[in-house]
Amino acid sequence: MWIIYAFGSAFFAGITAILAKIGVRDVNSNLATALRTIVVAVFSWLIVFAIGSYRDIGSLSDKSVLFLILSGLSTGASWLCYFRALQTGNVNKVAPIDKSSTVLTMILAFIFLGEPLSLNMVLGMAGIAAGTLLMLNLKKGDAPAMQPKNRSWLFYALLAASFASLTSILGKIGIEDIESNLGTAIRTLVVLALAWAIVFAQKKQREIPQIQKRNWVFLLLSGIATGLSWLCFYRALQDGNASIVVPIDKLSIVVTVLFSVIVLKEKLTKPALIGLLLIVAGTLLLLFYF
Repeated sequence: MWIIYAFGSAFFAGITAILAKIGVRDVNSNLATALRTIVVAVFSWLIVFAIGSYRDIGSLSDKSVLFLILSGLSTGASWLCYFRALQTGNVNKVAPIDKSSTVLTMILAFIFLGEPLSLNMVLGMAGIAAGTLLMLNLKKGDAPAMQPKNRSWLFYALLAASFASLTSILGKIGIEDIESNLGTAIRTLVVLALAWAIVFAQKKQREIPQIQKRNWVFLLLSGIATGLSWLCFYRALQDGNASIVVPIDKLSIVVTVLFSVIVLKEKLTKPALIGLLLIVAGTLLLLFYF
């Protein structure tokens, strides 16, 4: 059953990007991030109260609190950059960069956490990196409507991946001595505070009454999809091996790209398709050890 939950996590994580892409149209990306984070926070704390880990709050160490806050700040920065990238870039190009954070995370884990690097990990990282570069290749014959208006999305997507990698490293240190769901819920509150602080600093809260019903619906659905992804992910981790659950979760890129082609009508070029296959192959390599 935990394998089914792992694939469920990948599915919901995959459609999150599509729902969010539609939701942030004509809405300030920072405001959209802040609004959907409310939904995610509700889901994460529901998990905490459902399993009873809220009882551990009083026993948190200063070290755990510090690194959870830093991890939450990194998560918030990653989300803000990610949804800014989605607002101006194609999903099938933003998503691969975001998923490439797996490579940077593994490198940082090797440097700072002393985790070992095996041959399959090196080959897997090479496949993911090469696949990401191929998916960024834009064919000259693409229709103008399929091309982003500018390249700012690339800058924000790279920032999103970098912060996502820091999130994993800081989060791993932060949850060493506490229940992982509680750690996630605490990080979500930090993300929520950061997102709304930016919104109020930019005075974007004034735009809330102007948000169309369609945008509200998709922002809500993207938050619910994220929450469902987390529910499945942590249920899978509860019964299965993290070394298998995490790579399966990263296969959400297949769902994202598939939906971007079907729903958003984004064009998938031949190099991009080859790149996607390389990313999938590289991810699957992480499931083995040699």
